[in-house]
Formats: sequence, C-alpha cells, structure tokens
Amino acid sequence: QVQLVESGGGLVQAGGSLRLSCAASGRTFNTATMGWFRQAPGKEREFVAGTKWSDNSADYTDSVKGRFTISRDSAKNTVYLQMNSLKPEDTAVYYCAARSRGTRIATRQWEYDYWGQGTQVTVSS
Repeated sequence: QVQLVESGGGLVQAGGSLRLSCAASGRTFNTATMGWFRQAPGKEREFVAGTKWSDNSADYTDSVKGRFTISRDSAKNTVYLQMNSLKPEDTAVYYCAARSRGTRIATRQWEYDYWGQGTQVTVSS
C-alpha cells in the first residue's frame, strides 16, 4: 500500500502562484508514475500533469503547459506541482495519484492505483 498526502492548496488571486506537495509513504519503492488530477464542481476529474519516477520525464494537459511544472524529490518521496499564472478556471480540488506499474506516464484515472484525499485550489478573478 502507498499513502499519499497532499498539501499547499488555498485561495489565490488570478495571476498568482501556488505549490502543491504530495508526500508518499508506505511501499513507495515500486512507484512508476505519479500524477496530479483535478476536479472542478460539476465536472469530471481530469489529468493535469504526470512524471515518471525513473527519469523525471513529464507530461501535461494542454491547458496548463507553460504555467505548471511537476517535479519530485526522491529522497523525500515527494512530488510537487508548481502552479504559476493561475486562472479562475484552474479552481478545483487537486488530487495526487501514484501508479505502481507501466513504462509511460499514465493520463487516465483508472491507470492509477493510489490516491490522496485532495486539496482545494481556488483562484479568484
């Protein structure tokens, strides 16, 4: 089992920045991919960013490219999501997820094995 705990959400004005953190514990040695998803009210959960633990490669959904950066600290078993130039449409609950198999960055919910509890990000206009 892998436990994921997110932190760093909050309220920010449009154009501002936030950094989300996701600390992993438990059987983290076989983590292949970690990702961030988000779910806005009335919408489905969507992929935001993902990274392969082995080589730190990354993938992003088009709407956040150039504004968000996913990174990891292997020593701390922590993945980060740096969010810059935030927009009101970025408002959502952000979830961290971990996948224990595969060789590519997964972008679909069902591909992930473990999920955090979520952290709220609210961007005011």
